[in-house]
Amino acid sequence: MHSNAYTFAFAAIVCAVCGIIVAGSAVSLKDRQDANIRLDKQKKVLSVAGLLTADEELTPEDVQKRYSDNIVVKVVTLKSGEYAKDVDAATFDQNKASKDPETSAVAPKNKAKVLRLPTMGTVYHVMKDGKLSMYVLPVEGKGLWSTLYGYLALEKDGNTIAGLTFYQHGETPGLGGEVDNPKWKALWKGRKAFKDGKPFVKVIKGQAGPVASAPYEVDGLSGATLTARGVTHLIQFWLGSDGFGPYLKKIKG
Repeated sequence: MHSNAYTFAFAAIVCAVCGIIVAGSAVSLKDRQDANIRLDKQKKVLSVAGLLTADEELTPEDVQKRYSDNIVVKVVTLKSGEYAKDVDAATFDQNKASKDPETSAVAPKNKAKVLRLPTMGTVYHVMKDGKLSMYVLPVEGKGLWSTLYGYLALEKDGNTIAGLTFYQHGETPGLGGEVDNPKWKALWKGRKAFKDGKPFVKVIKGQAGPVASAPYEVDGLSGATLTARGVTHLIQFWLGSDGFGPYLKKIKG
């Protein structure tokens, strides 16, 4: 029978070895994980722009080629709406920028519950036959249980919504998780983002009418009122003066 000292020492050695193995695996896999995250975001941008359908099975190389052939990434200064200078759009990460005190600031109080606001943001230009046809904007905000991260696509007029999708959230499956339901996401297409120059599109409680009669309203999510309200708030925030509002005002002007 071993002594207590031996048992504790043995357990400590096992824990240390396991810790080293786990840490080593995390470090060695980080590049692959980062690449997978980038690839997933590229797929979401293509999807919300209507350039990738749910039933398509593309290799990573095919996704990257379609992305590079159709998407031009820009970085804008949120406050002025001007394109940022001396910034590498290919490597700029808006999420990381929002967490860095040197490239972000505390956000003004807002219903989307965005805590920090980056100085600059990413805008994706969707090209067709060499001409700009659509804008894709990153959006984020609190739902019921989590922060939802996604993309909102606007037609060239900067007002007509072309699509909405989310790439990360922790909402309840079958309830708030229905933000991923293709049928619900399809309801956004054709709705109008602004009314009298202000963000106005919203998710209502119940069913909205067709686009022609309810251009600013989208069906609610059954049993997920707070998630739906969060979607309204996050979209209106990023379309507003603290988000991409100044940029959209310039392009529409």
